[in-house]
Amino acid sequence: MNERLFGIHGAALTLRSERMGVIASNIANAATPGYKARDIDFGAALDARLANARGQASLGGDTRLLFRRPTMPSLDGNTVELAREQVAFAENAVAYSATLSFVQGKVNTITRALKGE
Repeated sequence: MNERLFGIHGAALTLRSERMGVIASNIANAATPGYKARDIDFGAALDARLANARGQASLGGDTRLLFRRPTMPSLDGNTVELAREQVAFAENAVAYSATLSFVQGKVNTITRALKGE
């Protein structure tokens, strides 16, 4: 039902939210020795989620967490690069906002149709 009603945007919104949490966790652990930065392969996770919604088999899990490779490894084993994480967080926030606008537009259209406007 979700895919028919909102198209790809419902699944994308959920994944953007999950990715926001992963990136926020990376930022929160920027000073934790040995912490390995992670991220979601958004394209692969979205494909898997849409395939699952259609009842098709998909390779791998629904949300694919990957470890990031640091440009400049730190001596304590932490792979979080704060500037990179902040950029990823900002980009994801903009994409989340755009996706949310699409979903809100769809809901507004349905609401107007139900009211007979």
